[in-house]
Amino acid sequence: MRFMDLREKEVINCKNCKRLGYVADIDFDCTNGTILAIIVPGPGKIFSCLGSCTEYYIKLCNIVRIGPDIVLVDIEECDIRKIDK
Repeated sequence: MRFMDLREKEVINCKNCKRLGYVADIDFDCTNGTILAIIVPGPGKIFSCLGSCTEYYIKLCNIVRIGPDIVLVDIEECDIRKIDK
C-alpha cells in the first residue's frame, strides 16, 4: 500500500466509535524503514473549518485493521498522544 492510498482513509476508534479524521502523515524509523505511527490532525478550532492546533499520534500497535475506506484503531481516548503545534 502506498502512502497516498492511506491518506484517503478515515480513522475511527473502535472503543467509542468516534471519528478521529483522516491520515495526514506517518512517522517511520529511517534506519530500518518501519512505520512507527500514523498522525491524524485534531479537530478544528472553529466549526472544524479553520486549522487544528493538535494532532493525534497513533502507534502502529493500536491499528486493528486497514480496510478499503477506513482505518480502525483500538485505543483509549486518554492514551492518544496529542502533539501541540
